[in-house]
Amino acid sequence: MRLTTKGRYAVTAMLDIALHAQDGPVSVQDIARRQDISSTYLEQIVGRLKRNGLLASHRGPGGGYVLGRELDAISISMVVAAVGEGVDATRCGGRADCQEGHMCLTHDLWMDLSDQIDTFLQGISLLSLVQRQAVTRVAQRQDAEAQQDLISATQL
Repeated sequence: MRLTTKGRYAVTAMLDIALHAQDGPVSVQDIARRQDISSTYLEQIVGRLKRNGLLASHRGPGGGYVLGRELDAISISMVVAAVGEGVDATRCGGRADCQEGHMCLTHDLWMDLSDQIDTFLQGISLLSLVQRQAVTRVAQRQDAEAQQDLISATQL
């Protein structure tokens, strides 16, 4: 099963932006701080999300990123696909050439599994994640920790 950090971080960044949308545009630095992700790496991911219309950017002071579509119109599958990822359970990347250039015995099984996972991810929207109590509790903890880190940094 290949869902790389790029796909995971893309989903995390989109969810972070969705959770903080009421505060206006969200900066990459704020996401990176809350989610403990390299801001350089996150910039690349956010760029792909923007190019695929899932995010829009605002420049200048107070700038950052906002969702490019409504929460219920963004599926997790769309986010993963936007950064060039996908969920593929095959060894061959779906090319059917994993056994000396030919399809292996279990190729169709792993393709079916990949399709099932993608269908599952298509059925999960950012809205459904934002509405989960566990997600909001984690976000509140992260916000409190990030705020404390900022206070500590300014006292040094």
